[in-house]
Amino acid sequence: MFKERFSVAYSVTGNKNEAYEKAKDICLEQTVEIPDSLVPDNFIRKHILGKIESFNKITNNRYKAVISYAIENIGNEFTQLLNTLFGNISIKPGIRLEEMMLPPKVLRNFKGPRFGRTGLRRLLHERKRPLLCTPLKPLGLSSKGLAELAYQLALGGIDIIKDDHGIADQCFSPFEERVKLCAKAVQRANKKTGYSCIYVANISSHANQIFKKAVFAKRHGAGGLMIAPGIVGLDTMRQIAEDDSIGLPIFSHPALQGTCVINKYNGISHYALFGQIARLAGADAVIYPNFGGRFSFTREECRDIIDGTKVKMGNVKPILPCPGGGINLKNVPELIRFYGNDVIFLIGGSLFSHDRGLVEGCKHFRKIVGGSH
Repeated sequence: MFKERFSVAYSVTGNKNEAYEKAKDICLEQTVEIPDSLVPDNFIRKHILGKIESFNKITNNRYKAVISYAIENIGNEFTQLLNTLFGNISIKPGIRLEEMMLPPKVLRNFKGPRFGRTGLRRLLHERKRPLLCTPLKPLGLSSKGLAELAYQLALGGIDIIKDDHGIADQCFSPFEERVKLCAKAVQRANKKTGYSCIYVANISSHANQIFKKAVFAKRHGAGGLMIAPGIVGLDTMRQIAEDDSIGLPIFSHPALQGTCVINKYNGISHYALFGQIARLAGADAVIYPNFGGRFSFTREECRDIIDGTKVKMGNVKPILPCPGGGINLKNVPELIRFYGNDVIFLIGGSLFSHDRGLVEGCKHFRKIVGGSH
């Protein structure tokens, strides 16, 4: 025991002395939770207590502290790993989780994404070009209306047709009715076109309903599941991803996670949250707002997400970034230059307002990214 540790990089604010005191506080707060003067001078101080491995200046009043923890502290639990990474210190200002460096001994406890980049492409029978995704919207359409929309999107060749995150189990579009109709609509279009488009059902729901909804969605033809881990919990998403009786790709939605990343001096980095943590929690693709859209993410932050989705993490597969939030069709060529082909472009409004209609807009979208009709 206590032969190996894992490391976590934090950025801390303040002058050198203030920042170093924050780093020392992280060591205590994330492990023993008592003043340093009360830490027993035995294996607890030697092994359990966090250790500052390096401390370096980033800019004026900002420093990078790499802190290591005993592997035994997390007890092989994903929830306790999250707690150790950023539990109590998430409540303290001027501390940001930037990156985690997990050894194989930790990583092999987590299956991560079932499909990942390669598996999702294999499922969709598309090996090279960027993948296409469109949400079913607006909220308020009936199940039949959403199914007709799904049919047109699949007819036009959109690879992934997902519920908008606000579409759940409302009276105008009950979950079970909607899933049945939308899945059948996409399958009907696939028979006509020869494509392998999938319908992705939003299952973010009550804790005692989410697994039932996942099973129902699979049984009735859904090709994937969308989960908002900020709402239902990261470990809930992990359990669904690892459940062999479900076995569908998972699309992680960022609802309620925004406050974790929008301040560069507090919270969690885009790299860690949407890249590393999403992968450990079983997401096969991670949805987030693209730069230049109606949200505030920058090019640099989106680049950090790309890097986090593919950084080597032992057995944990790379996943696909899925930028959305106001992408315009006319900007797709520029975005391909930025993202390359390992990306899922999530476009809604620009398709729905296409001057030649929805099906033709989808076909145009496929053509832009190098897809065949």
